[in-house]
Amino acid sequence: MPLISDLTLNVAKFDPASISEQCTKLNDSIISKFNATPAWYEVGAPKYREMRYRGETALPAPVLLPQAVDISIASREKGRYIPCRILYPQSRKTEEERKGSKGVVLHFHGGGWVLGDQRSHDGLLQLYADAVDMVTISVGYRVAPEDPFPKGPEDCFDVAEYLVKNAESVYGGPLIFIGGESAGAHLSVLTTFHLLKTHPAFHLSGGLLLHFGCYDLSVAPSSMHYKKNLILNGPVMKHFIDAFLPDIMPEQRKIGAISPLYEDFAPLRGNLPSALFTIGTDDPLVDDTVNMAMKWLIHGGEAILKAYPGGCHGFIGMPPSVLKEAGEALEDTKTFMKDRLAASSA
Repeated sequence: MPLISDLTLNVAKFDPASISEQCTKLNDSIISKFNATPAWYEVGAPKYREMRYRGETALPAPVLLPQAVDISIASREKGRYIPCRILYPQSRKTEEERKGSKGVVLHFHGGGWVLGDQRSHDGLLQLYADAVDMVTISVGYRVAPEDPFPKGPEDCFDVAEYLVKNAESVYGGPLIFIGGESAGAHLSVLTTFHLLKTHPAFHLSGGLLLHFGCYDLSVAPSSMHYKKNLILNGPVMKHFIDAFLPDIMPEQRKIGAISPLYEDFAPLRGNLPSALFTIGTDDPLVDDTVNMAMKWLIHGGEAILKAYPGGCHGFIGMPPSVLKEAGEALEDTKTFMKDRLAASSA
């Protein structure tokens, strides 16, 4: 009998032959658009943020849903509030009905710790809210270069702590899921580790929704060697990270407070929440996702990794009619959420 590896991975998903023609054409189109438009660091972050909302960058402008509700939550600093945005399940119309939701999904947007805000992902938040009958809250944490580390993470921690203490009384159910995309996935893991250390009695019963996250800010090999101008690559990552960590040198970034891949996982064994990791195979953050999922598993956590052939960075935001892999990832995310709710209530 041949020797069987203790590590298994569906390597067929990473075979270039598995990439659909639809995905290849879309990626080529995105590269062409990025080649024809300036990068954020060429025009400056404030101007680029405005350009995104006017639809003047390579990606479509965010779609703002009229039913979204803007709120603010107190920060640790007296008199300063953190802007947040709520999407309720569409089946719950009245204020009384909304207080009967099953709980809260806390969301941190992506954008390299520089771009995006609490309004960036209304559609995704509405999908989550409707899928599991929960309130979804996206956090407008402070971004670089105006507000570098640790200000953004601190805002995320403050909102999470508020929800641990108040979600049931304010929204009808506890904080159940935490998730985000790219930098938002990074912040989701940092926030989870913060809660595990500061609120040991709290248990995130649903889990983490981690889409193409960056967990090693010293830059993993797959990011270092990725050169395509396909939304994110090694040089673009360097600009993002340097803006977020302007006074912290690469070797100093190898600590858990900055790069969660370097967290000491041993004390967390038995307490890690379930986690869904998604990644497109044409994404520079492949190493981050695979490495983090493996660390999660070997330290006793439940980790489900789903890879999508040819998916670029941010692919989950593409319309499923344009990219079937985006639809598959959204369905997988909904399935994970429903499975976790069923398991936690059993």
